[in-house]
Amino acid sequence: MKKVLITGESSYIGKQFEAWLNKTKDKYQVTKISVRDNSWKKINFSSFDVVLHLAGIAHVSRDPNMEDLYYKVNRDLTVEIAQKAKFEGVGQFIFMSSIIVYGDSSKDKRVIGRDTLARPSNFYGQSKLEAEQRITEMEDQTFNIVIIRPPMIYGKGSKGNYPKLAKAAKKLPLFPDIENQRSMLHIDNLCEFLRLLIDNNESGLFFPQNAEYVKTSEMVKLIGEAHGKKVRLTKVFNPVLGIMGRKIGIINKVFGNLIYDQNLSCYKDNYRIRDLHESIRRTEE
Repeated sequence: MKKVLITGESSYIGKQFEAWLNKTKDKYQVTKISVRDNSWKKINFSSFDVVLHLAGIAHVSRDPNMEDLYYKVNRDLTVEIAQKAKFEGVGQFIFMSSIIVYGDSSKDKRVIGRDTLARPSNFYGQSKLEAEQRITEMEDQTFNIVIIRPPMIYGKGSKGNYPKLAKAAKKLPLFPDIENQRSMLHIDNLCEFLRLLIDNNESGLFFPQNAEYVKTSEMVKLIGEAHGKKVRLTKVFNPVLGIMGRKIGIINKVFGNLIYDQNLSCYKDNYRIRDLHESIRRTEE
C-alpha cells in the first residue's frame, strides 16, 4: 500500500485526487494536511511514501505588495517541506508547478517544446520556477523529485477561467469566433497521471495535457450544448477584440495561444482517459 501525504487541505486538486485514489482503498492511503501555520512541522513524514505538494498561491497577481508573499509560500515553503520529506525518509516528492513558468499566452501561435526556455513574466511564475530549481538539487538515489508543469486545469467545481466561460456559455447567444489553441488538462486526466507517477515511482519533469488542443469558442459552444443551449459563433467582434487584446491582459488570457507540443505529453501508460467532449459533459452535468 502506498501512503500519500497531500499538502493543501482545501486544494481542489487535492480533494479530487484523494477521491480518485479512494476508489481503490486497498492500494493507497491518503492523508491531507494544512500548511498555513507551522503545525505541519510537528508531523512525522517518515511513514509516507510520497508527498504531493499542492499548497501555494495559485492565482496570478501583479500587485507588487504581494511579491514577497508569493516567494515565501510558493518557493520557500516548498523547499522547507521537501527538505523535511527528504530528511525523514520519504521516497518521492511531487511538486505542482505551472505552464506559467513559460510566460503569458500570446496572440500568435506559440508552441512549447523540450528546448523552450522558461521565462516567467510575473512573480507567480518566477516563484514556481525558483522552487523547481531548488528542490531539484535535493534529488538523489533515495529521493525522487517530480515536477509537473500543467496547463489550465478544469473539471467540476474548478476555479479560474473555466467557470467564467461556462457562465458566458449559459447566458450569451453569441460568442466571438477567434482562432486560437490552448493546452488544457481535465482533472480526471491529471488524477490518473498522478496515480501512474506514484505507482511507477517516477522522477523528472512532466507536461501532462489533454489529447486535443482547445479553441476557446468551440469549448464555449460545447458547454452550451451540454446545457441544451445553442451558442452561435461570430467573427464580427474579432477586430475590436484584437485591438483590446494589446492593452487588456484578460483578452489574451481567454483568446490567446499557449500550447505544449503533444510529444512532450506522451507517457508510457495512458492517462488521457477523458476526451474533450466527455470532459465537458462530466464537468457540466
